[in-house]
Amino acid sequence: MYNLVIIDDEQKILDGMVNLFPWEEIGFTVAAQFTSPVKAEEYIQKNPVDVVLTDIEMPGMNGLELCSRLSKSRPVKLVLFSSYQNYRYLRSAIQLSVVDYILKPVKYSELLSCFARIREALDGEREKETETPRGYYEKIVADTVEYLNRNYQNASLEEAAERVNLSPSYLSKIFKEKSGSSFSDTLSTIRMNKGREMLDDPQYKSYEIAYYLGYDNPKNFSRAFKAYFHMSPSEYRNRKEKGDG
Repeated sequence: MYNLVIIDDEQKILDGMVNLFPWEEIGFTVAAQFTSPVKAEEYIQKNPVDVVLTDIEMPGMNGLELCSRLSKSRPVKLVLFSSYQNYRYLRSAIQLSVVDYILKPVKYSELLSCFARIREALDGEREKETETPRGYYEKIVADTVEYLNRNYQNASLEEAAERVNLSPSYLSKIFKEKSGSSFSDTLSTIRMNKGREMLDDPQYKSYEIAYYLGYDNPKNFSRAFKAYFHMSPSEYRNRKEKGDG
């Protein structure tokens, strides 16, 4: 099953698109539905989504703006539907590599044909991905971990993604799947272990360690350290001095 998100600011039309078409019979699950494109984007950026089916004319952010934002950050199939056969809309849709532009009222046959093509394309991509040598993903993870170890003071997902030629969202997904840990959790682990090493050396003050690790506020380092090791930096040092391990 592939995850589908449907967006239309008119609830009646949205309900019809969600409930009157046999999505699961053709391989899709309606993972979420929204009347707000802004809330839809927030959801899509945080969750696995394969296809977005969206109206164009909506308040706050129109469908073309949403597709433009998503195309820059996520590998997702985009389908537009609208009451307007507008040349400007069509031209923008082509530039955004939108899969299809469907006119309202949406015809069952057109929607079926469109999503049959999308299913075929997604199946092909999934098959190609399974054929990709395992070493490809291991190298991405290894290169990202190396980047984090070298740049933990100011590392960012965006810079790491640029180094391995992936979008930040896709790198985040691949890294979590293949390493078992999220990008941010791995970065935190590296920082915490480095902080612990520096706390073992009495010449470093706690606030100096915080700034060295990339924290703009020593209190943030202290909170992160306590959350990770279940003791504050000062408690850790006191235990070491007492030989408590």
